[in-house]
Amino acid sequence: MPGRDPGEPHRTATSLELLFDLCVVIAVAQASASLNTAVIDGQYVSGLLRFALVFFTIWWAWMNFTWFASAYDPDDIPYRLLVLVQITGSLILAAGVHRAFEGGDLRVITLGYAVLRTALAVLWLRVARSDPGRRRTALRFAAGVTSCQAGWIGTLFLPESAQLAAIIVLIVAEISVPVWAQSAGMTPWHPHHIAERYELFTLIVLGESVAAAAAAVRSAFDRNHHSGALYLLAAGGLLMVFAMWWLYFARPAYTLLTTTHHGHRKRFTWAYGHYLIFASAGAEGAGLAAYAGLVTRRTDVPPVAAGVAVTLPLAVFLMTVWAIHVRPHRRSGTEQLAIPVGAVAVLVAALSPAPALVAGLSAAVLVVVVTVVDRTGPGGRDTGAR
Repeated sequence: MPGRDPGEPHRTATSLELLFDLCVVIAVAQASASLNTAVIDGQYVSGLLRFALVFFTIWWAWMNFTWFASAYDPDDIPYRLLVLVQITGSLILAAGVHRAFEGGDLRVITLGYAVLRTALAVLWLRVARSDPGRRRTALRFAAGVTSCQAGWIGTLFLPESAQLAAIIVLIVAEISVPVWAQSAGMTPWHPHHIAERYELFTLIVLGESVAAAAAAVRSAFDRNHHSGALYLLAAGGLLMVFAMWWLYFARPAYTLLTTTHHGHRKRFTWAYGHYLIFASAGAEGAGLAAYAGLVTRRTDVPPVAAGVAVTLPLAVFLMTVWAIHVRPHRRSGTEQLAIPVGAVAVLVAALSPAPALVAGLSAAVLVVVVTVVDRTGPGGRDTGAR
């Protein structure tokens, strides 16, 4: 199982990777739906914390496999079988999301996560045996992943009062494993392949948000609820998702990865920062669905709280895209300032009578500003620099 060439031409996502993504997004959908329920029930803080934890397990399992497959993908029978085991783990994890939200029961979700991660540890042991030059790195990955899984399982036997502290420690340990392992030697990941994998998953999660919001609006229409507020919500939700797509893909991610190929810290910042991009995109669908419940009077959530559920995910998405996609490109001062200002405008939109529409219009204005600056400013398309 030797490492793949990081300069390999025409490297694209495989059908097995896409199947993995589609199965993982089932867990994303469950987490989004559970967050929606928590908001409707008025469990804002506990719902957000559980969403953050559940989404961490989803994102972390996805991200680790993505980077592994970029470096090592022999596409032989043992590899395929171990990836299918990981897919099975993702489905088990998805089945446990509802329990984790409802009563804090982490048993099923921990089992699914352990299946996912243990299969990856086995793959790292294969690397240790077949790639002598990176044996130390692979063994560190295998040891770190295995130790963390033992910790997660052990957490189930702790008293409830001690579980939160243990979870925080384990999250820190998990995100430290790649840093520690890669310090012994870099794996041969492929910049174009990684960029495509992240872009595809962003599209899938955005699609899940659209599906969640569309289902909520359709449910309202099915009950013959045709108020103007519902139409404004639908229009605003579309503008928000369109703007999220536009702004994320306004920057070619692979150029950042290529220029930071030897910069560990910048690469980790880019990779880890996508937790907030994926989580906020998933939470946006939950927020739009919760506001649809307010419009149709199926919830007693205060209007401002429902508005924040709509605008906060978008603001987090915008700021994270600005931090890891816009600032590193060192674009003009106008563009550097526009996104933070736009994020503040989106947050303030929670106080308006139509938060989704106002936030969507604010995001649309931001798209116009970024596009104009790109095309007319230094390095823009009109100057021929791209």
